[in-house]
Amino acid sequence: MLQEFLVAGVAVGSAGVVYVAAAARVVKQYERGVVLRLGRLRGGVRPPGFTMVVPGVDRLRKVNMQIVTMPVPAQDGITRDNVTVRVDAVIYFKVVDAADAVIQVEDYRFAVSQMAQTSLRSIIGKSDLDDLLSNREKLNQGLELMIDSPAMGWGVQIDRVEIKDVSLPETMKRSMARQAEADRERRARIINADAELQASKKLAEAAGVMSEQPAALQLRLLQTVVAVAAEKNSTLVLPFPVELLRFLERAQNRSEPSAETPPPPPEPSPSPEPASPSTSTPLPETGLHDEPGEPRKE
Repeated sequence: MLQEFLVAGVAVGSAGVVYVAAAARVVKQYERGVVLRLGRLRGGVRPPGFTMVVPGVDRLRKVNMQIVTMPVPAQDGITRDNVTVRVDAVIYFKVVDAADAVIQVEDYRFAVSQMAQTSLRSIIGKSDLDDLLSNREKLNQGLELMIDSPAMGWGVQIDRVEIKDVSLPETMKRSMARQAEADRERRARIINADAELQASKKLAEAAGVMSEQPAALQLRLLQTVVAVAAEKNSTLVLPFPVELLRFLERAQNRSEPSAETPPPPPEPSPSPEPASPSTSTPLPETGLHDEPGEPRKE
């Protein structure tokens, strides 16, 4: 009799150990447990730690509550100013309600991924190329709002959305490079012109000071000669003042009218003409003076 009790006790103990082993569950710190009993949600969310379920009746689903980093595949689109671009992004989200993440959506990761792709294509079509390149913060905020609106019903919170890269066609890259080069050249010319203007003003002031003191111009000339000679050149170029040339030219013009001009050479006297011969040959009578109708007299 005692042996039968011992066998029964061992059997019950073994069954209890098997039951506990089958019903015992451990939920990690970064997870939450959702229990479905016969397909229906049972109670609240199970906290981290050790928990028990009914074997064969309850089903425990663990939901990760950590922030998930999900890359959004590159999407091809046409911007509002008709430029073909290829944009990819990355999305950061986490589950805030484990029960809704299990009940409201079949696969919340796939749902968030598809929503991010469609929202990215939509934001590309509503934006200009300049906004995609320079105003990404505003686009990131708009993309986050577009994804976060439906995701809240799934128990998912969008933490952040970032546009990673914007790929442009090669022709567009060359056009933008030419535009940037032209803009930099324009700014360089403006800076150079401004520098020339400031230098001309300073040179005008210096010329005014030197005009009051002529010796200052000579000192400046000597300083220039010293600066050129310091380079150890074999040829030394000295500037010749233009005013001295003008002075010499004016002196030469004054001396020309006072100079005596040589008298003109005498004109040659005309040579006497040869005398004509005294005898002349009589002209034959032609009868031109006879009146018409009269006979010629011999």
